[in-house]
Amino acid sequence: MKLKNLLGWSSALCLSASVLQAQETNEADKLNKQLKQLQENFEKQQREMRENFERMMREQQAQIDALKKQLATQTNTAPAAAQPAASAPAQQPMTTPVTAIPGPDLARPWRPSDPIRLGGAQNFINLSFDALVAAGASTANDIDGPVPGAKLELGGHDPKQRGFTVQNLETVFDGKVDPYFRGQANIVLQIDPQGETTIEAEEAYLETMSLPWNLQVKAGQFFTEFGRLNPTHPHTWDFVDQPLVNGRFLGEDGLRSAGARLSWLIPTPFYSELFMTIANSQGGTAYSFRNEHEDVPFFGRPSTQGRVKSLGDMLFVPRYLASFNLSDSQTLVAGASGAFGPNGTGGDTQIYGVDLFYKWKSPHQHAGFPFVTWQTEGMARRFHAGAFAGDAAALPPLAALPAETLTDYGFYSQVGYGFRKGWVAAFRGDYAFPEKRGVYETITGPDLERASRWRLSPNLTYYPSEFSKIRLQYNFDHRNGVGDDHSVWMQFEFLLGTHAAHKF
Repeated sequence: MKLKNLLGWSSALCLSASVLQAQETNEADKLNKQLKQLQENFEKQQREMRENFERMMREQQAQIDALKKQLATQTNTAPAAAQPAASAPAQQPMTTPVTAIPGPDLARPWRPSDPIRLGGAQNFINLSFDALVAAGASTANDIDGPVPGAKLELGGHDPKQRGFTVQNLETVFDGKVDPYFRGQANIVLQIDPQGETTIEAEEAYLETMSLPWNLQVKAGQFFTEFGRLNPTHPHTWDFVDQPLVNGRFLGEDGLRSAGARLSWLIPTPFYSELFMTIANSQGGTAYSFRNEHEDVPFFGRPSTQGRVKSLGDMLFVPRYLASFNLSDSQTLVAGASGAFGPNGTGGDTQIYGVDLFYKWKSPHQHAGFPFVTWQTEGMARRFHAGAFAGDAAALPPLAALPAETLTDYGFYSQVGYGFRKGWVAAFRGDYAFPEKRGVYETITGPDLERASRWRLSPNLTYYPSEFSKIRLQYNFDHRNGVGDDHSVWMQFEFLLGTHAAHKF
């Protein structure tokens, strides 16, 4: 019996030892595999680092060789330029350093993400082209109706008809003039619902690069820095169309005119900048000011452009902008604007605006995703309408109207969520309304250009690359005196070259 017990215990011990040995062998194999994997990853990273370093050295050497050749060519062709004239006075150092715009890289081959550039390092021009096209349908019959402030879509680059709309064909020329100035011009083509092509110089301006005391001057034809959306171009918008309040107060083409702007970057611990623009106050791009409105009565009265007789006939637009880094992943930008000038009825117009922009970007973001943005703008317009004696000979006859002050309000608020690389979902709400009914409306009837209206717009945007986008948007519109309308728009964009940078 004892012998049997002894044999049993011996068998058990042998079996246990075999199991333990097998477990140890499996664990050793796993550790060996992990070690081998780590070693392979390390060697791969070393190879990639070595290849990147060697490629960088080759590119830098090519740049050095190209610069040497260029210097040798300049020295051979103009040897006298290396020796300054003995009588020439020594140049004094500038009070502030010149802002550098990088010149063309002569060694590296051109890539699609690079601008199409002509010229040398001291004077060059970048070329780019952006096309924006929309397609869709709406239940409204006045998508681009005869009354500018009452039609469904108020923006000049908004969809204009069922079917296809060529919203914007924009060619941009930007570059460096010399160490002191840079310039930009935006030439825009559109095709209207009748198939006619229109062309306009949307912007053409010069900016200084080296003024002292953090000052900068901008002069030419440009979008006025009023609010957050107005100074931007349609291809940068987060929606197919512009907000209602911008179209109603600033016009279908935005507030832009020929003029000059002085800005001061205030020396504060946070970004803080003050702008002051003086510009012409007449024309179709000065909608609430000296605008003839295509000879259609505005607020019941004829509106004339008139002439500049004094400084008071100009448009004045101050703006203050500040940015705060709430944390490493959160930024808040706040601004306040005003626009003051005469209008075509013999009175004057005042527009006030405030805007906010917030952005959160994940600390673990990849290529900028995921992120959340929130943007909102609110505006108030005080339109001092002059008295009108009436015109019985007009067709239809125009009644006599007293002078009055018409106050209107409007705002929009939008949220965007970049939930994965290349995909952004967004939602916007718009509302525009009058403070009260105008006296002229009791005489001439309700004015749809001041009637309350609101819009809700969800959309989804996909960016296949930085050079293209596809956007699907739905609009629900409610207009007092008109009713409800539903619209669905698909938008396409492609970019050739690289556009000039836009402000954050």
